[in-house]
Amino acid sequence: MDNSKKNNTSIIPIGSNALVRAANSIEITKRLLDEYEHKKTSLTQLKGQLKWKFKTEGTVSSSPAITASMVYFGSGDEYFYALHRQTGELKWKFKTGGSVKSSPEIIEGVIYFGSWDRNFYAIDSHSGQCKWKIRTEGWVDSSPAIMDGVVYFGSWDAYLYAVDMKSGQLLWKFKTEKSVRSSPVIMDGIVYFGSEDSYLYAVECHTGRLKWSFKTESYINSSPAIIDEVVYFGSDDGNLYAINSLSGQLIWKFKTERSVLSSPLINDRVIYFGSREGLYALDSKLGELKWKFETKYAVTSSPKINDGKVYFGSGEGLYALDSYSGVLIWRFETESHVHSSPTIKDGVVYFGSFDKYLYAIE
Repeated sequence: MDNSKKNNTSIIPIGSNALVRAANSIEITKRLLDEYEHKKTSLTQLKGQLKWKFKTEGTVSSSPAITASMVYFGSGDEYFYALHRQTGELKWKFKTGGSVKSSPEIIEGVIYFGSWDRNFYAIDSHSGQCKWKIRTEGWVDSSPAIMDGVVYFGSWDAYLYAVDMKSGQLLWKFKTEKSVRSSPVIMDGIVYFGSEDSYLYAVECHTGRLKWSFKTESYINSSPAIIDEVVYFGSDDGNLYAINSLSGQLIWKFKTERSVLSSPLINDRVIYFGSREGLYALDSKLGELKWKFETKYAVTSSPKINDGKVYFGSGEGLYALDSYSGVLIWRFETESHVHSSPTIKDGVVYFGSFDKYLYAIE
């Protein structure tokens, strides 16, 4: 009796064409896996390298404005700074009477920003001399929007202001019920902004008359973004909203786990924004989630995109993610929270931190 085990494997003859197809399939799969591993390794090996950093005496939550040769930003030490962009050396600094959290806007050689001394300033970008200032009744950390010779900004006194950019003369102001910390955005003669009274407002630029308002369930510090007649903004109620810019009617809303403080960025039909638990990427037309990157701390910094990477700050420093997949490329650690939104020029990322530094990262 034969006690050897029988071989139950069936051998099926395969034609030469099938063998070729199988071999090609294996080769393609191997190549794709190799490319994935190479990309993954390359991403993890990339690091943000420090070009320079500049120390102030207060927290830096103001987002910098960049020109060909200069960097401008404010600090919690009550100064507004002008640095040489390549070296980080100080050119001049301007003293206000309060923290400067407002992010500056520069046009025609003049820098516009607000301060917690309740004033809004226009400063000569070359000399650092004050051209004019206008006083409000509250702190000003709303960043300005400028259009057709008019500067628009909000104040903690619950007003949105419209001021002549040359003279500083008040043209009109629009009253809400609570602080206006959201920075305004202008499109087609309408200025859009949020208030801590939970409303998003659309106001006519020339008259200051209300066109429409949209109510959320909590305060709005997120600044709106507009494209294709849709206004996108976040609320402390945890939603990111998409609103018709002409009618103020809701198109869709996306619920996060916690409040949305970061202002949204739209790029190639994708909307990026931060919340208290991380950074989101949504389809801007449908409001559907594409990916989410979780962070340990809140993302109050508003994202920026450059060369396929999305940059934003959180409690652990500045992050760079692949904008398509949300995969981490690198993280640059600072000593404290990064609330300042990054500004990018010529491959260098500029941003501030609560550790009192302004950074330039390559």
